[in-house]
Amino acid sequence: MKTTPEHDEKIAKLTFAKVYLAYVAKVTKKGRTESELRQVIEWLTGFDEKKLNELIDQNASFETFFQKATLHP
Repeated sequence: MKTTPEHDEKIAKLTFAKVYLAYVAKVTKKGRTESELRQVIEWLTGFDEKKLNELIDQNASFETFFQKATLHP
C-alpha cells in the first residue's frame, strides 16, 4: 500500500487510546478478549500493563506510542 506523507502524518497524530477502543470492539466481536489483545500488544511493543495504561491515560499519539516501543523482531 502506497501512502502519502500527509496520510502518514495523519495516522501518526491519532491517539492510541481512541484506536485501542476500536481494537477492543473488533477483537471482542470476533470472540476474543481484551486480555488477549493486551497480550499481543505486550508481545509486539514490550509494554507491560502499567506502561500501556499510562500511554492510554496520557492520550499518547501513535507516533509517541511507537517511538517508546521496543518492537518484537
